[in-house]
Amino acid sequence: MVLKIFQKGFNYSQDGQGNRLVYHLQGCNMKCRWCANPEGMPVGGAMIREKDKSPRLSYKEYPIDEVFEEILSCKPMFFDGGGVTFSGGEATMQFGALKELLKRLKEAGIHTAIETNGTHARLEELFPYVDQLIMDCKHWDEEKHLQYTGVPFSLVYENLKKAAREHPRLDIRTPLIGGVNDSPEDVEHFLDLFEELKGPNVTFELLKYHEFGKKKWEECGWDYEMTEKAHVTVEQIKDFKEKIEKRGLQYRKS
Repeated sequence: MVLKIFQKGFNYSQDGQGNRLVYHLQGCNMKCRWCANPEGMPVGGAMIREKDKSPRLSYKEYPIDEVFEEILSCKPMFFDGGGVTFSGGEATMQFGALKELLKRLKEAGIHTAIETNGTHARLEELFPYVDQLIMDCKHWDEEKHLQYTGVPFSLVYENLKKAAREHPRLDIRTPLIGGVNDSPEDVEHFLDLFEELKGPNVTFELLKYHEFGKKKWEECGWDYEMTEKAHVTVEQIKDFKEKIEKRGLQYRKS
């Protein structure tokens, strides 16, 4: 079994607790126009054309045995409760290999996390092998979720409810994007949804829109369609955060 990986490296706290080795797996079933890692979207990879360099395929294939051994060798670096995180793209697109590797890591006592868009129909099968489950909640509305991501919200909604009920640690993240999901109406609907999902095992976080991925879109030969309207203010984030906390919900900044 192999994993298609387009990026890997260490990161502190942003992709799970503590110091973590993060693997970005190739392929995503969503087509978000604001994606910071667009090269990770096509299942078959993207051709990246960096300035003054030969074009290259976005990913490389690694046997899961090799990835497992690499993770074990990095164990001394997993301080402050750290471990390994599988992100994307969408990590669950490579479900079989991911599940097998997570099983081995759990048995080896490595802290595991996945960052997922929450659409996979078998996501709950991974719950026993994932210590920290980080899920996106990009929009509350079925049609708008479909419009902006290419996938219905109902798939995400069902998995959010399952995870809130069954998983010991669920971190829900919402990227706040101007003109997409930042209206006063959106905020109130998000708050109602968050209240439905709340529990001692559930935290919420807002991510401010950025355009760090713009250069990558260009290197892949694609148009970056987001405009200045997509930016939200610090005040918007602060106000939304305060409303989350006023509802008695746990806010966690990564």
